[in-house]
Amino acid sequence: MIYLTPLVFNQIELSATEIGTGLASAAFAGTISRLFAGGLLDKGTSSSLVVKWAAYLAIVADFCLFNAQNFDSFVIGQALLGAAAGLYWPAVELAVPSSCDSFPSGKGFALVRSADALGTSFGAILGSYMAFIESIRMIYVIDAICLILLLFLLPQKAIKKGSSQLFKKLTNKNFNKAKATIRMKVKWLPQLFPILGLSLLATGIFSLLQSALPLDLVRGGIYRPPLEEGWSGAILALQLSLLVILQWPIGRWLSMRNQKFGLGISIANFCIGCLLLGISAIWERGIILVLIAQLPLAIALAAFLPTATEAIIQISPKEHRGIAMALFSQCFAISALIAPIAAGRVIDLQGNGMTIWLVMSLSCLLMLPLTRSQKLIQREYSR
Repeated sequence: MIYLTPLVFNQIELSATEIGTGLASAAFAGTISRLFAGGLLDKGTSSSLVVKWAAYLAIVADFCLFNAQNFDSFVIGQALLGAAAGLYWPAVELAVPSSCDSFPSGKGFALVRSADALGTSFGAILGSYMAFIESIRMIYVIDAICLILLLFLLPQKAIKKGSSQLFKKLTNKNFNKAKATIRMKVKWLPQLFPILGLSLLATGIFSLLQSALPLDLVRGGIYRPPLEEGWSGAILALQLSLLVILQWPIGRWLSMRNQKFGLGISIANFCIGCLLLGISAIWERGIILVLIAQLPLAIALAAFLPTATEAIIQISPKEHRGIAMALFSQCFAISALIAPIAAGRVIDLQGNGMTIWLVMSLSCLLMLPLTRSQKLIQREYSR
């Protein structure tokens, strides 16, 4: 749904800047709700309860977006959707290690990322079909149905309250002493800076793939001709289908190696994929390069998401993992706040996205040495 939203509102002739602003409103709302969710989780709130709140909010957002016919209603729907995402992601991410028991959490994240990719790919395929039959707004109806199914599923498969158990252990006669000790041990926070920096870059590209790429495809490059919305959606579905195929094997492979290796693989492939997208704009048959770029981009996404999440879990102390995951989620929110607006402005001014992809490719090249940072080594106290 997120990948196809720019195509929906391109139909009612919103400018690229307006579409980017609407997507950014979702990021702003998500920034607030992520911190709120992280605080609740660290205080012992059940992950399943937070996920339920997110589902209810997202259903309302789907209703608003399905009926939106102007910029104002688009922004309202996106803000509600962003707030729902901000509640959902920290809760689900924190639920993974607390539900794994003896199963390695690295493989758990790889499995969850595979499920994410499968759902996103299936949604993109359905959305592409809706675009071909000129009923693309039905993606919001499909999303609402999936959320209702989620609400029925949650009571039967309750998510374990890992952070709740940790919080309750502190509520004893030594609570004040423990709280003071935790405040003194803030040295864990700087350890997150390298991974958060890489996450801002990777999530920025991820946001651009959702917002700028659909518009870049339907509007065309310098010499690359524009695509119809249905074919644009099909290319996005191809990328997500590749992600489904690659997520589990790559995630499982990287779970047996350290975080440096996985992050290096991810950033290098982001660099290649963005470069191919950029130079596709100056070739009449540039769509071939766009198609080729989907493979390194899928590899990059498959490598980054589980590796970065596992790095956050390993680096942060158990009693602060809720806030740590919220900070990690904020990278998605910050990127989604800045990238769509900037990309929309560039596309409106230049008529294509070549500059966007070349800048992101160069940024990946410059950030690649950061994947070797010593701060990405797993910390013994967080195991």
